[in-house]
Amino acid sequence: MIGEWLDIGWVDEIPVRGSRTVQVTGGGDIAVFRTGDGKVFALADRCPHKGGRLSQGIVHGGAVACPLHNWRIALDTGEALGEDKGCTPVIPVKVSGGRVLLCRTATMKAAA
Repeated sequence: MIGEWLDIGWVDEIPVRGSRTVQVTGGGDIAVFRTGDGKVFALADRCPHKGGRLSQGIVHGGAVACPLHNWRIALDTGEALGEDKGCTPVIPVKVSGGRVLLCRTATMKAAA
């Protein structure tokens, strides 16, 4: 039986106020972010506006700025902030024993 959580590595491998990507075979990438206060979030690696790679954006507070048009996306909800409208899929994530775990079902669905 396949486990419910995917172990993607050590939390320390994700730069503070930065991200790393997880490639999903046959699908899009997942961006995993680490905020300045050490919280970890995961989103589909595409902005809802023009598909920019959110993993290449700048993390500030609880949001990431898309590198294409500076849309700010909330890391906890995937929603565009301010007057912008749109949402990118959120993947449940947890840290256990210093390891970052992504929900397998949500990861596969978001990457499809």
